[in-house]
Amino acid sequence: MSSKTKDVLFNLPNLVSLLRIGLIPVFLWLIIQRKAFLALFIFLVAGTTDVLDGFFARLLHKKTKIGAFLDPAADKLLMTASYIVLSIPSLNSLNLIPLWLTATVIGRDLLIVLGALVVYRMTGHTTFLPCLLGKISTVFQVSTLLLVLFYNYLQVLPSYLKWIFYLTLIFTVLSCINYIIIGFSLISSPQKS
Repeated sequence: MSSKTKDVLFNLPNLVSLLRIGLIPVFLWLIIQRKAFLALFIFLVAGTTDVLDGFFARLLHKKTKIGAFLDPAADKLLMTASYIVLSIPSLNSLNLIPLWLTATVIGRDLLIVLGALVVYRMTGHTTFLPCLLGKISTVFQVSTLLLVLFYNYLQVLPSYLKWIFYLTLIFTVLSCINYIIIGFSLISSPQKS
């Protein structure tokens, strides 16, 4: 690996993204070991790194193509792993994310990636900006994870949590539909980016 490649790969924002990826197995191990407080803490630390990598990239003018891939990849890996592990009944967690919600969240992400590939192959379009519904669904998805982790730590089973699951489902589906519409509009009026 050349020193220029090392400098690009191992700049501070990218290292922060790599740290987030490295925290995923730690988080999973803590969930499996039923260490609810530490799992919540590690999830919060990982979430903080998501804010920090973007902050450092802007502050230090270190935005790179690798960073543009690493940051969302780290986010999706953390979210996917969290949803899966918090849906497993055999881990005896008091609060579980329903399997239908986990399947919807992961399925939406897979559809978006597949759609982005189709749009790219058909139009050459490479820039895909997040939409408002996408941001709202992300807020609900992260909130769902935080609430489940928090209430598992407290050993409390709140009745309103199921309504959070339903709202997360609704906004996840709506954002998926919105991205499909955006994808079709990009295909019908192709512009190279």
